[in-house]
Amino acid sequence: MNKSEVSEIKKQFEIDNCTVERICTCYVGSEKEKKFVSRDAFFSLPEEEMHKYLAFFKKALTGTIGKNLMNLEFPLSEEAEGGKQEFFMKLRDSNLSDDDLLDEFYDRIIANYETAEKYCILLVFATYDIPGKTLDGLEMEDASENMYSYLLCCICPVELSQGVLGYDTENNRIGELDRDWVVQNPDKGFLFPSFADRTGDVHEVLYYTRKAEDVQPDFIEQVFGAEAPLSAGDQVDTFNMLLSEVMGEEANVEVMKNIHDNLTEFVEDNKMNPEPLSIGRPEVKKLLERSGISSEQMADFDDKYEEIAGDSAEIMVTNLPGVKKFDISTPDIQIHVKPEYVERIEARVIDGRDCLVIVVDDHVEVNGVNVKTLVRDS
Repeated sequence: MNKSEVSEIKKQFEIDNCTVERICTCYVGSEKEKKFVSRDAFFSLPEEEMHKYLAFFKKALTGTIGKNLMNLEFPLSEEAEGGKQEFFMKLRDSNLSDDDLLDEFYDRIIANYETAEKYCILLVFATYDIPGKTLDGLEMEDASENMYSYLLCCICPVELSQGVLGYDTENNRIGELDRDWVVQNPDKGFLFPSFADRTGDVHEVLYYTRKAEDVQPDFIEQVFGAEAPLSAGDQVDTFNMLLSEVMGEEANVEVMKNIHDNLTEFVEDNKMNPEPLSIGRPEVKKLLERSGISSEQMADFDDKYEEIAGDSAEIMVTNLPGVKKFDISTPDIQIHVKPEYVERIEARVIDGRDCLVIVVDDHVEVNGVNVKTLVRDS
């Protein structure tokens, strides 16, 4: 799914556009026991409750694709009879009316979700009557193309509210009010099937994690049977480790500037592409070759890529820090450069010492005071 497709589904969680038909709830205790389960027609709930639930559903579709939102593909083996994708197909097609399927679903989540705290599993079934669109992208309300039936799941921590002072009506005094167990914003979630090219794609699921570094790969593999993608931080570490291994002691500022420039150009060339921008082994190889890394250094690139990243690993370009900023660090000094001014940084040898030179075209400020760049002898 891309950003616009996520946004289209997210709009279904407005009270006036709501497509949710049924909501199922399971409250899980700290000992992984099911303390409470329920199943309700969504519009039978009080309106204030519906608003609060809809806010949770939106949260599970919030964030950056490749960081908080991840497109997971089911392996073919999981689409066969008895596979995990087939299970989700049955669950969706049941309209969440089969208690045995729901119990099995809850059991799978409870067995694999890593937490020592209490939490609430929210699972909804919805059907979106997809409107047609004109060539210029305008929706035609009376021209439905097809129906998109889907499940959205939120796993929400349940935490004890903070103690606050307030008016104690029973004792007619100001004192600490009772604390309650409160459902928090989702920590994990998923949308099945994914919504791609304005239709359901049963071969994929969109996975949500509130903390980008807490992907829980075992949860992904056990619940969906899919290969867990690298977290955003792991993608950065993998890319940097690959650069270090390939360049070795020949790494220098000019090559890093070239890599930055070529990444920036790649993003610019693809800015009209709605799909999440990622690079795999072929794109990384081409990037390094274009950036001036020698053929000798690139000789064993394929082996190093597979060893460090894995043969099929994808790196989201938006996760790479060099696209949005250019940082230079020494043990004592840090320099932060806006991407458009990277060319003003030069590496030179001055008086036999390695130096970084910053080209200055206008005024310089030190602690907010305009200063001259050089103190000249009188």
